[in-house]
Amino acid sequence: MSLYLYIIIGIAALSILGYFLQERFIFKPEKLKQDFQFEYDIPFKELNFDIGVGVRINGLHFQREKPLGLVLYLHGNSRSIKGWAKYAKDFYRYNYDVVLVDYRGFGKSTGKRGEKDMLQDIQFVYDTLAAEYPEHHIIVYGRSIGSGFAAKIASDNKPRYLILDAPYYSFKKVVERFLPILPVSLVLRYHLRTDKWIRHVNCHTYIIHGTRDWLIPLYHSEKLQRINPSKITLIRIHGGGHNNLTSFPEYHNFIRDILKY
Repeated sequence: MSLYLYIIIGIAALSILGYFLQERFIFKPEKLKQDFQFEYDIPFKELNFDIGVGVRINGLHFQREKPLGLVLYLHGNSRSIKGWAKYAKDFYRYNYDVVLVDYRGFGKSTGKRGEKDMLQDIQFVYDTLAAEYPEHHIIVYGRSIGSGFAAKIASDNKPRYLILDAPYYSFKKVVERFLPILPVSLVLRYHLRTDKWIRHVNCHTYIIHGTRDWLIPLYHSEKLQRINPSKITLIRIHGGGHNNLTSFPEYHNFIRDILKY
């Protein structure tokens, strides 16, 4: 058997493994028991969105007495809202309500994951919140993998702003960088086309990205901004990585300026 054939067989085997095992590499959920009790030092209530049979999306709603608006926070690919909730204070302090939700299989949320179904879940959540808050008072915030979901929701609705934190041009581009030998287009079941959806976002989009982000390099955001420079503002956090932007004063100054505008 020739070396070329061995290489072809090897790539095919890796592709099959990648197709069936990719969930383990993409998502790193923290699962919580259904009777887990959340505890925080600011007012909140637990939310449950019943999407369908066997599918319930769990969330947290941090509430102000007279909020200026609402931030819908879509988190990254790991942990659960139990830990992500600490970032609610970044918006709550400026008199905004904050809602965080867990994707299927994260925290207390249930249901089998899939890109189409997850996007529909977030739209269901958005519709429910939009019945309580005027859309022009809703800000959609997407962090890392959540940036794709956020871009899609903003493209299909009319929130006040879209904020993307360390976004990717498309999820396929992220995977291709780490697995260049695989036919990613055929193997990948999550494409999350931020580059496609952001073209249809009518509100102003703010992108925040660290200049030393090794996981999703800055050029992803630079390419997104070039799609529509008049509607997309890119804020570079110099020295910032993928998971430490909130440790930079520039990040908090940016959030303050947006929410107070």
